[in-house]
Amino acid sequence: MKELEQNYARTFSTSAGTVVLRHLRKITVERVLGPDASDAQLRGLEAQRALVHQIENMIERGK
Repeated sequence: MKELEQNYARTFSTSAGTVVLRHLRKITVERVLGPDASDAQLRGLEAQRALVHQIENMIERGK
């Protein structure tokens, strides 16, 4: 697993990787749904947020 974590860290430590990760955070973690959001929308966004957090965790473990 350590090799995979290091690959995440290498991939996202480039300038392009940093831009991509910032974009992923902006469209998921920093996104706010209004009070009229459906259950499906909330669940979908939460799944996306979980994926971005997983990527960030892999990067941290790979450093």
